[in-house]
Amino acid sequence: MTVFPGFPRLFCLVSETDDLSLLPALAEAGVDGFQVRAKGLPTRELVALTRAVLAAVGPYDARVIVNDRLDVALAAGAHGVHLGADDLAVADARRLAPRLVVGATCRSRSAVITAAQAGADYAGFGPLFESSSKAGLPEPLGVAALAEAAGVLPLLAIGGLTAATTVEARAAGAHGVAVIGAIWRQPDPLAAAKELVTAVA
Repeated sequence: MTVFPGFPRLFCLVSETDDLSLLPALAEAGVDGFQVRAKGLPTRELVALTRAVLAAVGPYDARVIVNDRLDVALAAGAHGVHLGADDLAVADARRLAPRLVVGATCRSRSAVITAAQAGADYAGFGPLFESSSKAGLPEPLGVAALAEAAGVLPLLAIGGLTAATTVEARAAGAHGVAVIGAIWRQPDPLAAAKELVTAVA
């Protein structure tokens, strides 16, 4: 169930509106994964953003994954791609980019099994808790659903995570967590990140 040695336990999602100057400090503090998610950016700008994130966190050996866009991940030299239900199929991404990490959004154990059979390396599982980071999200799944889905692929819990709920998610079987507001919406993003690093350990 290991994607590669040191597969990140804490992913920070990054968009073009976030303070990119903080990325090196976040990586140095122990945030070991960054997911570029900027759905409104034109392709060239998204590639540029991904390259900027890679340059900022690369010296700290953090991994960078691109949301939705395999073409951008390949063009920018990212470590992987994360695919939602309406994106390119996991099997097609695996065929086109056999060396990239491929993640899939899942909301049940059966979906995780399907993703694994298609060649996914990990599953983003959620929303685990109530979240305001994205409009139109389904009802929160809760830690019981995560515990039931654990054991097939490494699971990254997403949706409403805090330091406290990160501890819950890890105890239920999550490999790690992916966060937005738990870092970017805090008065001190760096302090919040350090708290999450401790919680996810």
